[in-house]
Formats: sequence, C-alpha cells, structure tokens
Amino acid sequence: MDRIVVEGGARLAGEVQASGSKNSCLALLAASILAEGPSVLRNVPRLRDVDAMLELLGALGLAAERDPVEENVVRIEARGALQPEAPYEIVRKMRASFMVLGPLLARVGHARVSEPGGCAIGVRPVDQHLKGLSALGAKVGLEHGYVEAAARRLDGARFAFDVVTVNGTQNVMMAASLARGETVIENAAREPEVVELADFLNRMGADVRGAGSDRLVIRGVSRLRGVDHTVSGDRIEAGTLLLAGAVTRGDVTVRGVDPANMESMLDKLRETGTEVETSADSVRARAGDR
Repeated sequence: MDRIVVEGGARLAGEVQASGSKNSCLALLAASILAEGPSVLRNVPRLRDVDAMLELLGALGLAAERDPVEENVVRIEARGALQPEAPYEIVRKMRASFMVLGPLLARVGHARVSEPGGCAIGVRPVDQHLKGLSALGAKVGLEHGYVEAAARRLDGARFAFDVVTVNGTQNVMMAASLARGETVIENAAREPEVVELADFLNRMGADVRGAGSDRLVIRGVSRLRGVDHTVSGDRIEAGTLLLAGAVTRGDVTVRGVDPANMESMLDKLRETGTEVETSADSVRARAGDR
C-alpha cells in the first residue's frame, strides 16, 4: 500500500474489540521454541509480521500454523529436531525475527541468525542482545551477514544493559530461562510486553521474577513445557482508536485491553478534557465540553 486517503469530518462513536498485541505475540511465538510439547496462542492478530514469524518457526523445524476453524488461534509444536539457522530471506522481512536467537541457543546449543531487517524506524543495533548472551557464556561471532552463537550450556550471570532495550531484554530473558544457575539483568525494559513474556515463561515452568521493574532475576530450569495462552490486547491499537474518537469529538469504547498498561496515555487524554472511563478490560473515551 503506497498511501492511505482519509476523508474527515465524521464523528466516531461505538465499541470495538482490540486485536491481540503484535509486539507481545512475536515474543511469545519466539518463546515457544523453548517448550517441550505443544503450545497454543489465542487472540493472535492477522498481520504480515506474525505470518513472517510463523514462516520462520516453520523453517526452524516447528509446526506453527493457524487453526483452520479459529483463525486467531495458533498451534506450535516441535515434532522433530530443531534447525539452528534462521535464513536471511525470512529474517529480512521483520526485525523481531532476531528474537529467535536466544531461544535457539538455549534449546539447541547453537544458533545462526541473519542480521535483522524490516525496520522502518531507523538503526536499532542488536549489540545489547549479543552482550547479554555473551555474559551467559555464549561464543558470539559475525560471519557473512549472520550472527552465530554457541554454548554447550548457558550459565547464569549478572548483566546490565548499556541502554534499555525491549527486544534485548526479552531475548536474554528467554535464553536465561534454560541457563544453569541464576541470572540477574539490570537496566531491563519494563514494558507490558516484557511482563507478559515473563508470565508466559513462568507458566511454562520458568522462574522469572521482577518483571515490570528494571531488575530481573531468572533462576534457570532444565526444561520448559508448552502452555495455552491468550495474547493481551494491543495497547497501541487501543490508544490510536481512543485518540481518533477524542479528536472527532466522539464516544469510543475499546474492549479487550488492560487500562493499567495505558495509564500515561490516558492521563494525557484527560488533560485535553476528554472524559475517560475504565473497567477491568475496557476503556471509554468521550469528548468533554472543552
């Protein structure tokens, strides 16, 4: 799509269900590599990035497919030996593909992943991912456009990110879940997507503590199991829809989203004079008198 044409002037009003969080979903799909046994993800959005991740998981040797009846349900299972190489032709489509590096390394002992692409926001170096995995004992190198990492068994360590990175935190956290001993990550990202991944890993049998703070403590375990998980609502999509209602002096309710994950955005909405109402899983934004 080269352009989007919007004809304004209409007041937006009504209720809408938020899609599943794309950013959470991509990390959860990567984490499924760690599981012994099948995993099920529900509320999975239909997006090209998600389809690219499913394609990548397939290339790594997992069965990763949408349910033929419920299109927002994805089933993932490793039915044979995992392949340690994530090919360039898939990884180039989407930057989040690089998050398979940590899980592959922890599960297989070796990973070869093409340098990531698919980012229109600018340069987002992956050096922090590599520093974290190196701290866990991995030998990391770059050869012919591929990042290669190897370790017979990862060992827990204390590591501090130089800069806050969501995907870097997720990648190292996934690897540390199967490492020997305790890992402490300082200056960790605190976003809701990190918290959801930690919850997902803990349900798989991991021991991750401190999610939502800048300090994570992960006690490694020997194996993880598959789980059934419903992906949280997309807070970015929800915020966009609520803002659209506010700027058109409308009345919009978004369901299937946790207001606690949108507090700063909702505070700004209130400052504009918009009336904001929340429940456990919905937000309503209604234009005020101003």
